[in-house]
Amino acid sequence: MTRVLKLSRHNSRKEIQFELDYLKGLSTRERFEMMFRKTKEMLSLLKKHENRKTT
Repeated sequence: MTRVLKLSRHNSRKEIQFELDYLKGLSTRERFEMMFRKTKEMLSLLKKHENRKTT
């Protein structure tokens, strides 16, 4: 089941708590799978944008 946080105003505390509750609900395996997917995504973006160094 996917949950969505809907607030009438911006509330950082509620957003962070919502995120933490979501992560607590995941199994260790699911957390690692998410981490590996995000790592691949970041590497893809670095390659796409050439990971330029400053001069």
